[in-house]
This record gives sequence, C-alpha cells and structure tokens, in this order.
Amino acid sequence: MPDNEKLTINLSVVDLGHIDLLVEEGFYSNRSDFIRAAIRAQLNLHQEALKQATLRKSMVVGVLIYSRSDLEKYLAANEKVAIRVIGLVKLADDIPTELAAHTIDSIIVHGVLRCSSEVRKALSGRISES
Repeated sequence: MPDNEKLTINLSVVDLGHIDLLVEEGFYSNRSDFIRAAIRAQLNLHQEALKQATLRKSMVVGVLIYSRSDLEKYLAANEKVAIRVIGLVKLADDIPTELAAHTIDSIIVHGVLRCSSEVRKALSGRISES
C-alpha cells in the first residue's frame, strides 16, 4: 500500500473553528479525522459519477506498476501503452528514458506519478497529472 499523500487546504477561520468545536465535542479525534470523513462522504455521494467516468475513460483504479520488462514487451511487440490511472502510477527506477519514450504514448493520472526525474523529463509532453 502506498504512503498517504499530504494535502494542504485553506479554510476560513469560521470553518476551522467549527471543525475544532466538533473535535472538542468528541465527534472526531482531530482535524485530519474530520477532513478524511468529509472527503469520504463526498466521494460516496458522487460514487456513481466516478464509476461512470472511470468506465468511460478506461481507467485503472488503484496502483499500477510498470517494470522494465513490462515496457520491453511493448517494445518487442512494437506497441505503445496509454496509461490512465486513478491512484498511483509507478514506473520502475531502472527504466531507461529511451525505453519509456518508445513505449509510453501517454500518462493520465488522477493521483500520483512516481518515476525517475529523467523519465519524467523525457515524457513531459505526454504526462497529465491532477
């Protein structure tokens, strides 16, 4: 399981005060607990829309890891891969930039992309992160 990602948000002092009051009253253990609960509630509220968007865009939900040998198979078959993920994309550290450039058509990731800085630079025009 990948590490949690940190997120910075700006809140009004009134919203923050309300959160602190709920924490003080015992509804949540801390501010982060409240924010995680609020995010989960919104994701559950929009679950069907997320499911439809995922299907429509043929996206993988979760963690997708590509090794050097995975990309070598695409190269041998003279194919390119379009990577679309909600979650985490990990390109192994031993993937040469030339191999990535020849085999990866595009990367769309709603979440986190982890790869070497050299591969990221080689694919810079093909990567969309949000």
